[in-house]
Amino acid sequence: MLPVRFPSKIVGEQENLVHILFRMARHYALSVIFIDEIDSIASQRGSNSEREASRKKKGEILIQIDVAISRAQQSADKSVIVIAATNFPWDLDQRILRRFEKRIYIPMPNTEARSELLKINFKEIILADDVKLDAFAEQMEGYSGSDITNVCRDASMMNIRNKLKKMKNSIDFNSLSEQDFDNPITSYDMQNALVKVKTSVNNTMIKKFEDWRLQFGSE
Repeated sequence: MLPVRFPSKIVGEQENLVHILFRMARHYALSVIFIDEIDSIASQRGSNSEREASRKKKGEILIQIDVAISRAQQSADKSVIVIAATNFPWDLDQRILRRFEKRIYIPMPNTEARSELLKINFKEIILADDVKLDAFAEQMEGYSGSDITNVCRDASMMNIRNKLKKMKNSIDFNSLSEQDFDNPITSYDMQNALVKVKTSVNNTMIKKFEDWRLQFGSE
């Protein structure tokens, strides 16, 4: 679940939606609830981003996680597994942290992982023979998973950009066929994408994550 999926102007409705979500999960157990960007709804108490509605929604999540833990202890077959992800673990409420027994830091992808991510992103894309993904993976030291996706997206759009630059009017665009957009991605496209898309993570940020892992991590 994404926190932004629970917008409401009606007082109390967000908590009700959280309650219904967990109730459905218990009904269909064994089940998994994944909360992405949990920091947006479970920040530390008294932080600037915390409002009354956020506190109530966070309180409901805490209650429901407690219920999930209790039921899991009674019957593993009826468990509701709650998994959350965040890029800002240091902003999380301590009460939320205590309820997640496993706090796992996912490090930056190594060369092998970057190569696999490139293959996943280009799974349905035609690549020219000169594109060696393993070689590009080695060049992308320090790139996160989302950075790699952005590189692949930019390289995929290169052919379309080149076509549009050559057009003088809408008639030229309408005359294009699907085959005109199916040109394979070349090594040149990838190199250009790498020039445009830089890594979004620096050593200072990585150290902050690693320091947090040493203090709060539980794998």
